[in-house]
Amino acid sequence: MQPHQGELELPFPELGNDQPPIPARMLNEHVYCPRLAYLEWVQGEWADSADTVEGRWRHRRVDKPAGDLPKPTAEAAEPADADELPRIHARSITLSSNKLGLIAKLDLVEGEGMTVTPVDYKRGKRPHVPHGVYDPERVQVCAQGLLLREHGYDCDEGAIYYVESRERVRVPFDDELLALTRRSLGELRASAAGGRIPPPLVDSPKCARCSLAVICLPDELNALHAADAPPRPLAVPQVEALPLYVQQFNAKLARKGDVLEVSKDDKLLASARIAEVSQVVLMGNVYVTTPCLQTLMERQIPVTWHSFGGWFYGHSLGHGHKNVELRTAQYKASFDPAHCLRIARGVVAAKIANCRTLLRRNWKPEEKPERALQDMKRLLEQARRCDTLESLLGVEGQAAAIYFANFRELIVRGDDASFAFDFTTRNRRPPTDAVNAMLSLAYALLARGLTVTLQAVGFDPFRGFYHQPRYGRPALALDLMEPFRPLLADSCVLNAINNGEVRPADFISAAGSVNLHPDGRKRFIAGFERRLDQEILHPLFGYRLSYRRLLELQCRLFGRHLLGELTDYPNFTTR
Repeated sequence: MQPHQGELELPFPELGNDQPPIPARMLNEHVYCPRLAYLEWVQGEWADSADTVEGRWRHRRVDKPAGDLPKPTAEAAEPADADELPRIHARSITLSSNKLGLIAKLDLVEGEGMTVTPVDYKRGKRPHVPHGVYDPERVQVCAQGLLLREHGYDCDEGAIYYVESRERVRVPFDDELLALTRRSLGELRASAAGGRIPPPLVDSPKCARCSLAVICLPDELNALHAADAPPRPLAVPQVEALPLYVQQFNAKLARKGDVLEVSKDDKLLASARIAEVSQVVLMGNVYVTTPCLQTLMERQIPVTWHSFGGWFYGHSLGHGHKNVELRTAQYKASFDPAHCLRIARGVVAAKIANCRTLLRRNWKPEEKPERALQDMKRLLEQARRCDTLESLLGVEGQAAAIYFANFRELIVRGDDASFAFDFTTRNRRPPTDAVNAMLSLAYALLARGLTVTLQAVGFDPFRGFYHQPRYGRPALALDLMEPFRPLLADSCVLNAINNGEVRPADFISAAGSVNLHPDGRKRFIAGFERRLDQEILHPLFGYRLSYRRLLELQCRLFGRHLLGELTDYPNFTTR
């Protein structure tokens, strides 16, 4: 019988000057879920949950620096009098080591002389497990102990203090824990250096309470890889923050405490809590104070700028997303003609399918448009087989001509509406009738929303695949919005007309162009935002979510496709 051969420990080489050390907290995440650690450490993802907010609150005391961690000396190690051993009680101490490739912020360090114990604070109660502490927490406090050893201290054990149950659990640094910690550090460094994200967990109970579940998409990816494994019925988080629109001419937007105030001539017009604002939309001549703009950038709340008529100029944001890996994959794929064509075929086919569905659902005359539906179905199949972007543009143009030629039959015919909202063909720059004015505004609002969402996810919204790059044009936002034009923009226009939300008197005609009056535009924008909040049943994943959440989901799925986790991008088509 051959004797057992143990593993030879081969630690990573010492960090270079341009390599950042790994936080000990990331080791905790890696042991808990390697994919979670990669998302946070390599791709820079983060999302708060009730647990993370409570954890910061529980840490508020130990996060305040107090006391000092003296430098180890021979006198401290062997004092003349044992009673003279200096006592150590230091909070919020940051230590790092290039040799270990680690950095950590220690909640509390206690000890005497050169013998110290790191104490890590955790929310919740002590778990009833064999070690008294979960492995991720054991590894994190052990990493802190290794850093203390590296700085010259004697450290043979640590402790975890559970705030809710007020219990302190001892964590001895035995050989098994030391090996697990060093192995976890090597695995995380190798994963980060390799640039390949670990696969999602399968049917894991950890995902339900994970704050990054809406970013990681474990069930969605597993369901797309295995058609016979639908996602679990997880609760999709509802986004409470909403956009703040400001369209008052010469209005001023300022910050007062945690509140945004809109005023004109020192008269307060409206206010909103910053925590309840997802983005700020400025239409026309609106003045923003510097402190207000700085606060919005600090909180990563984008400010989008529009002309008074709704034309989207651009947006202001803070540092933006850290996910360079995603943008690198985007740029690489955008220079591959075959990849661009594959993506373009998918978005155009999905757009034609959704336009066809809108015609079928909202047709008003008794006689159904069978010929138009058949032609659009034929063009849909043709779009999937196009071998050049030019031929795909031709197919899209034919489908659009059929769609808009029948669009007037989706509008309720009344004595007033038949005259004011008569529609013959799609025109823009400038729109020459009321329907086209609303379509242009709805498309601008949708492009703005997707531009902001893409930026928040980590994309460069100006580098597309179907729409070619052009100065100032958010090409990628225009790509991904194609399937949503009928579902969000066109349907919003139909609802505004058919439900009487806008009236003929809400439009202004001048120099051959038509535009909405400020009051009518306010009602139309409110209708557009209500449409984004409308919940639907996802045809692939089987759970309910709002269109607003769906746009983010599609952007993240597109990112998973570009990063190689999905062979094809799953476009959204309604039933």
